Amino acid sequence: MDTHRIDFQPVGRRGESSGESTLLVAARQMGVGLSGICGGHGKCRACKVKILEGKVSDLSPSERETFTAEQLQDGWRLACQAHPASDCRVHVPPESMTTPQRTQVEGMDIQVPPEPSVQTYRIRLQESTLSNVRADDESLMQTLNREHGLSCTRADVEMLRGFSPLLRAWEWKCQAAVAGDEIIGVFPWQSPALGMAVDLGTTKIAGYLIDLKEGKTLASKGVMNPQISYGEDIISRIQATLSSPTAGADMQRAAVEALNQLASDLCGEAGVAVSDMVDAVIVSNTAMHHLLLRLPVKQLVLAPFVPAVSRALDCKARDVGLGFASGAYVHFLPNIAGFVGGDHVAMLLATMEAKPKGLVMALDIGTNTEVSLIDGENLSSVSCASGPAFEGYHIRHGMRAARGAIEKVRIENGAIRIQTIDDAPPAGLCGSGVLDAMAQLHLAGIVDGSGRMLDNHPRVRDGQEYREFVLVEQGESGAPMTVSLTQHDVRELQLAKAAIRTGIQVLLATNGRTEQELDQVIIAGAFGSYIDVASAVAIGMMPNLPLERFRQVGNAAGMGAKMALISSSQRKKAQALASRVKYVELGSAPSFSEIFLNACSLSA
Repeated sequence: MDTHRIDFQPVGRRGESSGESTLLVAARQMGVGLSGICGGHGKCRACKVKILEGKVSDLSPSERETFTAEQLQDGWRLACQAHPASDCRVHVPPESMTTPQRTQVEGMDIQVPPEPSVQTYRIRLQESTLSNVRADDESLMQTLNREHGLSCTRADVEMLRGFSPLLRAWEWKCQAAVAGDEIIGVFPWQSPALGMAVDLGTTKIAGYLIDLKEGKTLASKGVMNPQISYGEDIISRIQATLSSPTAGADMQRAAVEALNQLASDLCGEAGVAVSDMVDAVIVSNTAMHHLLLRLPVKQLVLAPFVPAVSRALDCKARDVGLGFASGAYVHFLPNIAGFVGGDHVAMLLATMEAKPKGLVMALDIGTNTEVSLIDGENLSSVSCASGPAFEGYHIRHGMRAARGAIEKVRIENGAIRIQTIDDAPPAGLCGSGVLDAMAQLHLAGIVDGSGRMLDNHPRVRDGQEYREFVLVEQGESGAPMTVSLTQHDVRELQLAKAAIRTGIQVLLATNGRTEQELDQVIIAGAFGSYIDVASAVAIGMMPNLPLERFRQVGNAAGMGAKMALISSSQRKKAQALASRVKYVELGSAPSFSEIFLNACSLSA
């Protein structure tokens, strides 16, 4: 049988595959981690892809049951059921990827015209002679202004300290980087102009290396936030800062070291130098923003929960501790209020650029979850302390999304079916596995609506401290230890899901709207990008709406940070967006306690 070239986007993997192989098999051969707990039989419906170009085999019965007529018309298929019939270009959405590929940096790809805040110009200066004794800085500034129509009036002092010998070594040719009226760096004639966009999350950090001249992403990477050793949530980290005079400095240093290492790794992957980095955009929640900039944080945990700084900031990279080009800047998007920070502004920036229609709820789910309601020109936001349970923390057998983590769970006729990352022996539960396990136990009647684990299944047993449901016994499927979900785990998950659902309901009630009026629910964020939406609906974390109304967009905050790095106009849009948002303080909302208690129910 003929072979065909398959191009999987946006992961950028491509190769040859036989028409005898399904797209699922082809994806795994090419290193694309597509989910598929049912073994490729079209039952779990987790391997959804969209055919962008090319032809594939006829629809299977399971595909006709899975997709609406409109979705089929748009090219949606199950990778385990579709065989290539020609060369194909295939889009893999974040929710169809295995956990490691979804927890990092992927998101909706929004193109904006390059309009960087830092511009670079190639110039040739007149060599100093006895008849030409202008100072080097004056020669540089006058040449730039004359040849490129600029209005430079100043130069970064760190740049000036090394400029003169470099200019002579480069034989009076250089490339100058200019921000506004300031010359911030000089580089060899052929140097690239680089920038880094960063989503500084409570648990994870996502970084993107950008060619500022063309607006292209050269490399991307996600790493863990080392500040987690000081507390798994933002409140713990603020309390640590308030209780110890050195904790704040230590946390800031840890974050800066992680950012510098991330920049080095990205540049190493792209074969460029960190010293060519002339601009950066960092987005984060308000607490992470304040801790990185060593701003006071006490007022963030005391009513009325006011940030020290809300407007956008431009700081020298060196003042933050970042080892970029000598005069490089870092731009911080504006905070809104409370813990709704620049990361949510970035998410809204990316979301609004995609022009959503109707009444739209946008959630950026993580250790701290931000929720916005978009109703035409009206924007309102709320922050929910969802905690780290859905990241696998505070769960007895919880773990990071690493090799061997259980990422999907299904219970069929009492039998347990699991999928692990890399199909390795099960070693614990990552976030998506925790959510799936809870949903499946509830749907199977093993955990009731109140969250109580019933003794009605042979895998339910009384552990040393709590009743537990055994997902995998030690030795089963090569498991090095028993992996279970305990009654205590269920309670932790109830609190986390109740916080998110409460934020949704409070925001709707404040605006006189109901869940059934929602035309679209956009789910973003590290955790939100890989949850099974059906499982989230099953436990009442998400509204009981048709699944086609939900859209998972990956790291939208990271995409917004990239947009703000590439385009100065997008930075202005971000400031305008932040000023439009009406902030709702969750705890002061009417009937908050009643809404939260109801949201704890798995049947909510």
